[in-house]
Order: sequence, then structure tokens, then C-alpha cells
Amino acid sequence: MRASDLLVRCLEEEGVEYLFGIPGEETLSLMDSLSRSSIRFVLTRHEQGAAFMANVYGRLTGRPGVCLATLGPGATNLLTGVADAFLDRSPLVAITGQAPLSRVHKEAHQYINVIEVFRPVTKWNTRLERPEVIPEVVRKAFKLAQTERPGPTHLELPEDLASQDTQGQPLPPTPIFYPEPRRESILKAAELISGASYPMVLAGNGVIRRGAAGQLSALAHRLGLPVAHTFMGMGSLDYRDELSLFTVGLHERDWVMCGLDRADVVLAVGYDQVEYEPRLWNGGRDKKIIHIDTTPAEVDEFYTPQVEIVSEIGDALQALGEACSPRPEPAGQATLRRFILGELAEYWTDPAFPLKPQRVVSDLRRALGEGDILVSDVGAHKLWIARLYPTYQANTVIISNGFASMGIGIPGAIAAKLAFPQRKVVAAVGDGGFLMTAGELETAKRLGLALVVVVWSDGALGMIEWKQLKRYGQTFGTTFTNPDFVLYARSLGLAGFRVSSAGEFLPTLHQALELDQLAIIEVPVDYQENLRLTQKLGHLVCPI
Repeated sequence: MRASDLLVRCLEEEGVEYLFGIPGEETLSLMDSLSRSSIRFVLTRHEQGAAFMANVYGRLTGRPGVCLATLGPGATNLLTGVADAFLDRSPLVAITGQAPLSRVHKEAHQYINVIEVFRPVTKWNTRLERPEVIPEVVRKAFKLAQTERPGPTHLELPEDLASQDTQGQPLPPTPIFYPEPRRESILKAAELISGASYPMVLAGNGVIRRGAAGQLSALAHRLGLPVAHTFMGMGSLDYRDELSLFTVGLHERDWVMCGLDRADVVLAVGYDQVEYEPRLWNGGRDKKIIHIDTTPAEVDEFYTPQVEIVSEIGDALQALGEACSPRPEPAGQATLRRFILGELAEYWTDPAFPLKPQRVVSDLRRALGEGDILVSDVGAHKLWIARLYPTYQANTVIISNGFASMGIGIPGAIAAKLAFPQRKVVAAVGDGGFLMTAGELETAKRLGLALVVVVWSDGALGMIEWKQLKRYGQTFGTTFTNPDFVLYARSLGLAGFRVSSAGEFLPTLHQALELDQLAIIEVPVDYQENLRLTQKLGHLVCPI
């Protein structure tokens, strides 16, 4: 068999269902091998879209998503999506073709050193130079991609090596186990909690990755711990739970900061500093921090834990609960939740048009079921979703907040629908990010996927305007014209809708979700609410 056949057999052994990408001359042998495999190749319209799909697929399933590109420009087009997986901690394996080995030592057509290009945004990458090592290399790539903290790895396949004859067998995947929590660390953490006046939890993406939401809920209720979530930790605790304080992550002072300001002990559980840096919630460096994660804490002057419990997160939470005496819910918790819930409900029936972002978020929540998936692109709308979208379950709101790359919304929704075809999937996309990966709508159409893309339309880069107005009092270089989104949809054979009043959005969304096809809904949005929010939070007076 050829080396490319062996590579594909190794991918099958790893349980790969989909491979997202665009072929090239240097991957012809690999494509021929894929054509006879159980793996479904998903031809995308841009390599960046392929990497985003693999990224979100990995994040949702916990198994590495796989993407493919050829050499040179194909490989560099993958880079943004791979970098996003790197900082969003998504397991991903990228495969790129390359010129023959006989050319890599000199200047050659389309040749650049892709290994060096990918090195800063991967956990590990290598060039395949001998066919007999393919089983070891593939197994290592997948193991490292999944090991905490997960992220992307990269394999380069030279064209001539792919066609070489070889022998070999795939190496079987083996489960990854993490150490049990050390008793000394558990007892020290329990002592800190017992002596605290207002301990609380800051739950990050690690809670969701390690499937520890149940243990977190049990610990929170045993010890009366309020729980705040990072943007990527949304759903770690059901928002309806009386101990949930929703999300924290804005650089402005939000309601949730009232709880963090008051906290003297913070249990940082699966918390990742790339999302929300510690100086924003521990600027005085006066909080005692208990770090609970599968990896040691990153060194930071505002994040110096008194205790580090490095183990499987769920095991640590269970052991900590058993070591602590029950505590009552802290005073003031209900008052703080009432303020936050009041803001959630304030705009449910707001008739203003263009729609206020709060109304759009409210209608999205009412239209989607508890297990349905909302994938947010990056832009001003992301902050409104993160602040106000009530989340019932883990991994039902996908937000990129490590690398935070625009363009992830549409490809991410495609990956979500492939991973969970029985669930309804909505992509929330700003009109600034829409055209960055809108070509993947043709991919979704070709795959026969029924999902809904909600375009928040204001003809500008809303997030940048928000920051410009706050800092300089004016905007510059942020406006553009949009296509007719309804005609755009119809040109691809999709359903297209434009909302012309506040009351139209929810019934239109219900209608689109019931269609057995992909639909686009344009929703004009009033982003003057951005500045109003800044002013409101700037004068925030904590209710507790």
C-alpha cells in the first residue's frame, strides 16, 4: 500500500468521521486514498472555513477535528482557524501537503517552510519524511491534540512521500487519565473555604471540556457557592440555578463584578486567563485563589493561587465537597440575581426598530430549546449574547473568546450541525463578519444542512465603533455597504428573510427553524445600545 493509504487507515483508527478541506496537486495521493475510506471528505470554499469547522467540531465533541490543505497559500489559509483552536483550547489535527522532499532545501514554486509558520500556533507539528513512522506520528498528533489543555497539532505530508510503498498498522488510541487530587491540597483548600466570608466560583471552559458540570453543581449547592462563568464556560451551571451569577468577561464593570468584588476566596475552576485576564477581577491582588484544573496555573502577578489542585476537575470538585462542611447560601445572592434577571427581562417586548440587541438575544432564547446550539461569530453581538443569553446546558453556546476570530460563526454552525444533526443550530453573525466566510453557505447547502444564520445588520464594525466612540468620541474607517441578504440567500437556493419590525423577528425565526433547509434572516440592530451600556456600567452601584 501507499503511505497515503496508511495515513488514512490511521485516521480511521482514530475515529475520524469528517475531514474538512480543499485538495491540491500535492495531496492527490491522499485524496485518492480518502475516496476509498469511511471518512467523509467535506469540500469547503476556503481553507479558513475548513479550519474553523474542525475547530468547533473538536470543541463540541472532544475528539480532534481534522482539516486539510495543500502547500503554500492553502496552508497559510488554514492558519487563522488553527490559531483560534490554539487559544480556544479545541482539539484539532491539521494536515497540509508539501512539495517533494527533493525541493525543500531550496527556493521552489509555492514552497515556504510551513512547519515554522505553524509552530507558534500548534502544540506540536512535524514533517513526515519516512513512511514507516506514520502510525507513530498520527497517534502522537491525536494524543497531544486531546491532552489537556487541548489544541491543534499539524502534520506535513510531502507529495513524493505520500506515493511511496510501505507497510504498517495503525496504533490503537488509548484513553488519557489524569492524576487524582492530592489530599494535602484538598484539605488546604477546604480550610480556606471554611474561613472565607464570601467564597465563590469562577468557572471556565475547562469545566465543560472535562464534563465536570454535575460535580460543579453539587459542590456549589453543598457549600452555597455563587458561580460566575467566563464566556466559554457558559452553561457550566444552569442559569436558572439560584447560585448562578451568569457571565463575566466585559472590560467594563458588570453586575457580576459585584460578586467578584465581594469575594475573598475565588475557586478558579477550569479557568483560562486567555479569556479574561486576572487583573480585571483581582486588581488589588487581595483575593485568595484556589486553582482547580488539569494543568498548573499560569504565572501572573494577579493570579497567585494559595492552593493548586492539579487533577481531573470532576474528581477534585467531588473530593473538595466531601472535605468541606455544608454552608448556607451567602446573604445578598438573591438580590444580585434579581438585578441581573431584571436586565434580562427588561427588553423582552421592546418595540423599537431597528431592534435593540437585548431584544434579539431574548427572542433567540425563546426560539431555541434547552439543548439547541447557538454559535456566535465575533463582534459587538458576541458581547450581548455572552452577557444576556440564558444558558441551560454546557456546550450549547459556542463563543470564540481566546483568539476571538471573526468569521467563525457560519463554519462553526456547519460543524455543530454535522456533530449533532438532531439539534437545531443557529449562527449569530454580524454583517461585518458575514462575508468573511459566507462562501461556506454553499458548503452547507451542498451538505443538505438545515440551520439558520441570523445576520445582525448595521452597516459597520460595531465593536470597533463602540471602542472608538468611547475613547475618541468619533468613528473612522468602520462603515461599509451590504449585499441584499435576501437576494444573496436566494441566489444560493436558500430561504431568505428580512425583519422590518421588532415583532417580526421571533415568528420569522420560528418559521426558519421549522424549514428543512438553510435560511438567512437579516435583523437590523440598533448598536447605540453599546454606548448606553458603557454609560450604565460606568455608574453601576452594587446592590449588595
